Amino acid sequence: MDIRNIIKKPIVTEKASLLKENSNKYTFAVDGDANKFQIKQAIESLFNVTVESVHTANYKGKLKKVGAHTGYRSDWKKAIVQLQKGQEIRMVEEA
Repeated sequence: MDIRNIIKKPIVTEKASLLKENSNKYTFAVDGDANKFQIKQAIESLFNVTVESVHTANYKGKLKKVGAHTGYRSDWKKAIVQLQKGQEIRMVEEA
């Protein structure tokens, strides 16, 4: 699996912002087939930081109705990555 395909996008929510400020943890949407070791390697090589730990969670897609049509959102996986003290990842909205 290519490193650039493992990390899909950063998750920017109020909870993710509090995690970043209080405990140096960053939240990303990742590929559903990626394991913790692959996620750690991808973050370290893309952002040039040292990762202490990776926590993952799988989410099932929710049922959505639009008029007479029904369907499901996609299943997705979230990774919460903790960096070593003193290191940070600069996001686009911060720059």
